[in-house]
This record gives sequence, structure tokens and C-alpha cells, in this order.
Amino acid sequence: MSQDEATLAALDRYIDEHLRRVTWRPKRLTAIPSVSSKGEHMEEAARYVAELLDGAGFATQILPSGGFPVVYAESGERDRRTLLCYNHYDVQPEEPLDLWDSPPFAAVVREGRIYGRGISDDKGQVISRIAAMRAVRAVTGGYPARVKFAVEGEEEIGSPHLEPFVEHNADLLKNDACVWEFGGVDSEGRPTLYLGLRGLLYVELRVRTMSRDAHSGSAHNLPNAAWRLLRALATIKDENERILIPGFYDAAKAPGEVEMRLFEAMPSMEAFTREHYGVREFVGGHTGLEFEKAVYYPTANIAGIGAGWQGPGAKTVIPAEASAKMDFRLVPDQNPNVIFDQLRAHLDAQGFSDVELTKIGAERPGTTPADDPFVQLTARVAGEVYQKPVVIDPMVGGTGPVWAFRHFLKTPVVTLGAGDPLSNAHSPNESMALDQFLLATKQMARLLVAYGQGEG
Repeated sequence: MSQDEATLAALDRYIDEHLRRVTWRPKRLTAIPSVSSKGEHMEEAARYVAELLDGAGFATQILPSGGFPVVYAESGERDRRTLLCYNHYDVQPEEPLDLWDSPPFAAVVREGRIYGRGISDDKGQVISRIAAMRAVRAVTGGYPARVKFAVEGEEEIGSPHLEPFVEHNADLLKNDACVWEFGGVDSEGRPTLYLGLRGLLYVELRVRTMSRDAHSGSAHNLPNAAWRLLRALATIKDENERILIPGFYDAAKAPGEVEMRLFEAMPSMEAFTREHYGVREFVGGHTGLEFEKAVYYPTANIAGIGAGWQGPGAKTVIPAEASAKMDFRLVPDQNPNVIFDQLRAHLDAQGFSDVELTKIGAERPGTTPADDPFVQLTARVAGEVYQKPVVIDPMVGGTGPVWAFRHFLKTPVVTLGAGDPLSNAHSPNESMALDQFLLATKQMARLLVAYGQGEG
């Protein structure tokens, strides 16, 4: 056995022997209800993440961001290539509570999985990476590359302060490659690397037609805010899913030859998705290759809508106010700030200048080229750990602040993590498989060793 093979075998043994003992760490972190949209327990979560990184031998700082703090940490190897790990300690709201089989912040283990809000997105991923660092340090006596962590607290609300934070701290965050917050396996257990994330524009539309709700017996004279809002929403997208905002598609970049080859090589998730969500037909009738490449179609989604009486029984009222929240998922080269201005102009042109429009979040899409050496290294290591073919997906449907790292730091970004299709991120009964936690930790540890040896 070569020295390299011996090191990797020792890493695997260390993780096998020690990782089951550290499940209390994800349990303790998950028990902190750091819901960024509510603004609760955020500093507590940041302090615990800093404590974990301190224990792994990192020099740690809790830095202001203009919002919730960013936990920054680095090892001391200043003459080596630098690997940055981006993660977040905030989580989505836990509601609806009645759909959870166990308390959302109790981190309950059952049937080989840990259940709790944020355990998959993203606290279990944080713990897995820190566990990998501890393993490498224990086996090799140090870190073979310089490692940095940036763990923010606003990812679940659109990272509104991260872009200026990255721009202003570009020298501090400078790196040669970045491992992103999430990753995992598909329904067949194949490791999947995502090379890009879509952008996001999140808005609220609100309309008021009267000073107060009124008796519906006056509906022949008094204007209904719900109908007014519905008519405004109906101008945004037609029944064929075409978004009707002038200029909306002008900057949208279609998948190129490389992306299409990746889509063609990907195993289909169509059947699993249909069964998992109980869907009879997908949007636009998408199937086959069209199902996969549809991630390059920007979307206009109504995330929530409300007006008037929605309690039990009847209440005959005319709602005076109605509101809706929408998210637009954007593809490469679309700018959410431009789309916001286009949406405002569209509503005005359609006669809905009375509809108040508020920007809640905006993030640009970001992608990494498939032929980047770090992408290829990450794929090779994933194949060695999982012993299955690696899936390289050019873009995932979700959003994260990849653009800031690609634009200001000029770094390749790849995903690596402990997720799987049953994780239910953002949903009740969110979970993480303990076996997947083990494999993701081995992958991160092996990747660090290989990167420190000059690969990628």
C-alpha cells in the first residue's frame, strides 16, 4: 500500500470510529432555533459554530455583516493553496408544526436518520465538514492546504448582506477553490455535483381598495381587494407558463453544448419526482430531456397569497386588502434588480399602479464551468468514496449567493454534502441519513488531502 493509500485508509478508519460519537454536535446545533426570517437565536447559533471551529484548530472571528453575523475561520498554512467552505447557520421557519412527527428543534434520531429543522439545510452539512477537518488533522497532524470557513446567517432570507460583505472582505476570503453549502446523492445513491444555482427575485404585492373590510351585501358597489390582486397577478404569466413582463427573457442565457451534454448524460429523476410529489403531469408537460433542461426556464411562482376571511365557517366580507408573495427564479445573465424594475413598469402599464410592490430579496445566478480542474477533482473523489457513477448537473433549481463568490473572488464553486431526495429540506420532517453523513464526511476529508497534494 502506498503512503497516499495508507493516509486515505487511515482517514476512513478514523471517521468510521469517531463520527458516530459526534452526532450530539448536529443535535445541539439543530436544537438552536436560528430562524433568520424571525431573527431569533442567531447570535447563539453563530457562537456555537465558532466554538466548533475553534475546537478543530481554526482561528475564528464573528464578523458583522450589516445583518446577522458571519462566522469566519481559517487555518494557519499561509504558503499553501486555499480551500474555502461556505455554509450557513440559519434555517427556514418550522411551520406548519402539525405536520412534524417529532418536535422540529429536538433533533430526534429514528431509523437511521436525524430529524429536525435545518439538519439537512444546512447544519448537518456544517458539522460534517468540521468533522472532516478534525479527521484530517488527527490523521495527518495538520491541514495539507490552507482552509477557510465563511458561515453566514441570512441564506434562508436571500443573503441580503452577503454580496457587499464578500466584496468588502475579498482579501480576507481570497481562495483558490470553494466547496458550497450543500450536496449529496440522487434517488439511486449516486453522488451529484451541482455547478450552478439560479438567481432569485422575491417580492410582495399588496393592494388596498378600502379603508376597512365591508359586508359582502355591498359587493355590487364596493371594490374587492382580492379580485384586484388576482387580476394583477394574471397579467404576469399566461396559461402556457410564458412570463408576460416585457424584456423579462432578454438577458436569459440558454444552456450551451456543454450543459446539454451534461443533461443528456444525467440519469432521469422524472419517475422519482412524479411519485414523491404525487404529480400527474409536470408543468408544460415536461418529460424526458425536457424535464431535465427545464431548470434553464426562468419561473414566476406565487409563494403565498391572502385576503379576507380564511378561518372556519363563513364570514361574508369584502376584503379591503390583499397581498401575495412571489419568487422569480432566474437563469444565467438575468439580473434580479432589472427584473424588479421591469415588473414595476409592467404593472403600471397594465393599469395596476395602485399595487404596491416591495423587493424582499434579490440574488444573481452563478455557475462554474464543467471543465474546471477542481470540478474534475471533486468528481473523482466522489466516485472513489461512493463507488458509483458521479452525476454532474449544470444547474440546480434553487438559489444561493454563488454569484458574489464567482464575481468578486474568481473562484470555482462545487457542491459536496450529506443530502438525499428524502431530506425534505424546507419541509416538515426535514432529515439527514446517518450513513450519508458518514460518506459526505469521508468525501470532504479525502478532497482536502488531494487538494493539499496539488490535485485540481
